[in-house]
Amino acid sequence: MTILIPTLNEEKGIGPTLDSIDRKAFAALGWDLELLIIDGNSKDRTREEAESRGARVLIEPRRGYGRAYKEGFKAATGDIIVTGDADGTYPFERAHEFAQMLLHQDLDFINCDRYGRLEQGAMSGKHLLGNWVLSTTARLLFAVRLRDSQSGMWIIRRSALAKVGFEQLSEGMAFSQEIKIEFLKGPGLRFSEVPSSLRPRIGKPVLSSWRDGWGNLRGLYTMRVARRW
Repeated sequence: MTILIPTLNEEKGIGPTLDSIDRKAFAALGWDLELLIIDGNSKDRTREEAESRGARVLIEPRRGYGRAYKEGFKAATGDIIVTGDADGTYPFERAHEFAQMLLHQDLDFINCDRYGRLEQGAMSGKHLLGNWVLSTTARLLFAVRLRDSQSGMWIIRRSALAKVGFEQLSEGMAFSQEIKIEFLKGPGLRFSEVPSSLRPRIGKPVLSSWRDGWGNLRGLYTMRVARRW
């Protein structure tokens, strides 16, 4: 089992994020647990904070959310991969529950729907609108049932990754929506979306909301033209 987290200058958030993982629950299940950090060459103490908590840290100097995940997928050793951000927003304390769900339901991919429980201050009005636009566009363009196209917490069967050609997906933030669509549309792949939660982030944001939002919207139309299912 691998918990895979991309980081870039998240020294305040990475510690609480890793501390929230229920390691005793994994041990009780008899599962080996790998903590894998793909770091974008942070200039703060992100790597030191992660390593002090037992994480393996790999530096990926090429920038990009998607690029970090591509490297992480190749480096991960667990049969199941759980992803999420390093800012304390995602419920990593439930990672073992989601992994059990994947196995018991014989799934390849679980998407954690953040709208299951949005804590106060977890998502601004601007982000709520942007996420609604992107998720609605994805549903209309690809005829899929997908409530939260931008969620960053996924549970993936590693053996299924080879079936979606993830190396061909976006290097940037659009990777998140693209990998979900690939698993939803790919033949023989089993996808489910489950209610989850989102907390207010720890530390300063490192992303550009408008730039990434427009880029993701363009990416959906580009993907629709380029792919045939």
